[in-house]
Amino acid sequence: MSSVNDYRSTLYAAASELARAKRVLVITGAGISADSGLPVYRGQGGLYGDRETDDGIAIETALSGAMLRTRPEVTWKHLLQIARAGRGCEPNAAHHALVQMEASGRFGRFTVLTQNVDSFHARAGSRDLIEMHGDLRTLDCRRCGYDTPMPDPATLDGPPACPCCGSFMRPSIVLFGEALPEQALRQYEERLAAGVDCVVIVGTSAGFPYIAGPVAAAARRGFPTIEVNPARSEVSYLVRHRLPLRAAEALPALMRLIEASRCAAPLPAF
Repeated sequence: MSSVNDYRSTLYAAASELARAKRVLVITGAGISADSGLPVYRGQGGLYGDRETDDGIAIETALSGAMLRTRPEVTWKHLLQIARAGRGCEPNAAHHALVQMEASGRFGRFTVLTQNVDSFHARAGSRDLIEMHGDLRTLDCRRCGYDTPMPDPATLDGPPACPCCGSFMRPSIVLFGEALPEQALRQYEERLAAGVDCVVIVGTSAGFPYIAGPVAAAARRGFPTIEVNPARSEVSYLVRHRLPLRAAEALPALMRLIEASRCAAPLPAF
């Protein structure tokens, strides 16, 4: 298995360019939470691998907006399976390294955009945070607008009823087939409009346009791009610095090098 020592020169080069940046966009996916013990849906070690669920459907179908509308008990069954599988998991060294970078004061803006709904970035202390797919901290009722903190999954056995109108409640997340939340999209567009001079992607296959787009834009303009992922993604061929390492190894190593660096003036933003 690869270690940080195997990629020493890439780490130094990536840290040097990251330390010079003033407007950083970090995009994270499920891979950053893997070292917390949080299971992914698919892939090696995933809860479902390449199999269907025990209901005979794909997990992507079970966790879709259409299924929630027609058979909420199926969606909730699998939401609770996933929540219980990750019970007791905490933010790891990768989440904390990003918080340290943001808090270091050397960046004019340090934005973390995550696909994850586990709230680990928020719990670790990230402040400039865009949770593009929502989070599991809140339940809401789409009929009357009532919302409440998410209870312990161990106390639930199906869709909880709204105490105001009796409709079923749902977590404040984006399910498969649903539109991204307007507020998160607005935050994302504002950060891009303000300028980005370094893009870092961590633990994501980069299959969505809102991930691939900033990487491609930075690469076209000659700005540094960094990828942390043991597996290759859809934008691996574009990035300048690729670190095929676990996030909990690579990000703390980058943070240590940044703290020790004495770099030149910042780059202009695109």
